[in-house]
Order: sequence, then C-alpha cells, then structure tokens
Amino acid sequence: MSLSIMILNGPNLNLLGTREPDIYGHDTLAAIARDLDTHAASVDVELRHFQANGEGQLIDAIQDAMQWADGVVFNPGGYTHTSVAIRDAVAGSGLPVVEAHLSNVHAREPFRHTSLLSAVCVGVVGGFGRDSYFMALDGLIKHIQSAS
Repeated sequence: MSLSIMILNGPNLNLLGTREPDIYGHDTLAAIARDLDTHAASVDVELRHFQANGEGQLIDAIQDAMQWADGVVFNPGGYTHTSVAIRDAVAGSGLPVVEAHLSNVHAREPFRHTSLLSAVCVGVVGGFGRDSYFMALDGLIKHIQSAS
C-alpha cells in the first residue's frame, strides 16, 4: 500500500542548522527532508514537504493535504503553544497527525509545556533531535496501516 504523507514545518524551522544549534542541532531542514525522503522511499511512502512562518499558510497547507494526504507529520514550532486556529484546522481535517518536536519541550521554559495541538493528534514525539521526525513518520505509517 503506497501512502502519501505531508511533512509540515512551522515558523523558524527554515533556520535549522543556524538557529540555536545547541537546542535544535546542526542539520538543516533540507538535509532532514532529504533523509526523510530516502527513508520513506524504502517503505513505499511518498512525502511532500512544506514549511511556512505564517499561521494562515500552515492552515492552508493542512486543508490542502485533505485532498491528497493519508496523514501529516507536523512540527508546529512556536504555534504549538499559541494557535487555536491551527488546532482547529488539524481537528477539522480528519487526517491523522503526529506532532513532532526536535527538543523536549517539557524540559524547557514553562510556556512550552502546554500544547494546544496534542489532544487532536494521534501521537506526539519530541526530544530526539532530527530522529523525532523519523519516529513520528514511522509511528504515523503504522497508525495508518493498522487503521486500514
């Protein structure tokens, strides 16, 4: 069964590799995407990548994914803690979504401890750096396959 999955990245993730590498690592978003594509191809999964800094662009991408995707791996960045609108888009999409974070948000500032999205996602992975994306992708694939 071939699957199509969106890898969705929120604000400031375009700066990976240079932005606070002690927290987020030295890999660029492009390098992570390339390695995810290689991994996904080995399990017959097509990925489409999208990154935006704007809330509306992320909502549009979620709504667009409703037309073609089987699920979404989503690193919402700072919108994790602030965006009811993105939460509503995830909930309304009907798609299984896994929330992914490079850092362990619960080991950071108190304002990062609350996610508005987690309750409408099928899972959450964080704290494993770039590997969080791979864990989220593999978990989403298993979730989709078990629901079929």
